[in-house]
Amino acid sequence: MSSSKKIRVLVAKPGLDGHDRGAKVVARALRDAGMEVIYTGLRQTPEMIAEAAIQEAVHVVGLSILSGAHNALLPKVTELLRKEGADDVLVIAGGIIPEDDVPGLKAAGIAEVFGPGTPLSDIVDYIKAHVKL
Repeated sequence: MSSSKKIRVLVAKPGLDGHDRGAKVVARALRDAGMEVIYTGLRQTPEMIAEAAIQEAVHVVGLSILSGAHNALLPKVTELLRKEGADDVLVIAGGIIPEDDVPGLKAAGIAEVFGPGTPLSDIVDYIKAHVKL
């Protein structure tokens, strides 16, 4: 499979989180599943994430958040992507996100939220099912 046919995923850590083990584990699983993964590192602003997603022409943005700021930061990423005409980018999230907050995040454009303990294969399968190249 040539790189032009690979699903391109940007994995990002919005906000002030200092813990990225989960994001790195997911990034590695996506890479091992044949996807091209760009990891932005810690402490990214929504603006930095949206800009990187557009510059890298990704199909998916995976947001990992543990800080509790998900209701503020995640919708901002989807808003910025839409503003730049990148509303075809699939945005998913994972981390410590209370079940009660999931409907609001989905209404704001987060396609799916994966909680702690989600099998990595579920994330891979979800992306493959929702990104058509």
